[in-house]
Amino acid sequence: MKAWQAGLPLAALIGLGVLGAVQLMQKDEESFIAKADRAAPDTVFPLLDDETEVIGFSDPPGDQPVMVNLFASWCAPCRAEHGDITWRAETHPGQVYGLAYKDAPEATRAFLAELGNPFETIGVDRSGQGGLDFGLTGVPETFVISPDGQIILHVRGPLDAERREEVSEALSG
Repeated sequence: MKAWQAGLPLAALIGLGVLGAVQLMQKDEESFIAKADRAAPDTVFPLLDDETEVIGFSDPPGDQPVMVNLFASWCAPCRAEHGDITWRAETHPGQVYGLAYKDAPEATRAFLAELGNPFETIGVDRSGQGGLDFGLTGVPETFVISPDGQIILHVRGPLDAERREEVSEALSG
């Protein structure tokens, strides 16, 4: 076998790796923000501060759309987006809820003590099943739910200046 023939599989593998890396680095907004029109799950979550109480979003609190942010203390992008979540809570008081995903309650409390707690209420999803019921692909993710319990916006990944405008529009109705 000639040397160049032996190198063909390696060259093909390197080429596929480069192609994959280029695809991963391209930012496609459609893959991050999705308009949705499906029912919020019926799942209820114990509250972080009182596990005898629960919250659910199939019948959201209040008469306005609500934002549910799934986050975790161990998630670096969650830390990065926290300022945007805080800004959202200030501009839409009473409409921003948190759901601690696969996180120990003491770790969630420490995370919020360090960065501040922008959430109206925080549910706990220790098993992760509730996040899957929402359609979670990985934390952080944000869902905007209409007053009648329909998910109207699903943001994959951390909120940033570009995405927060869409979330604000959805929260404003």
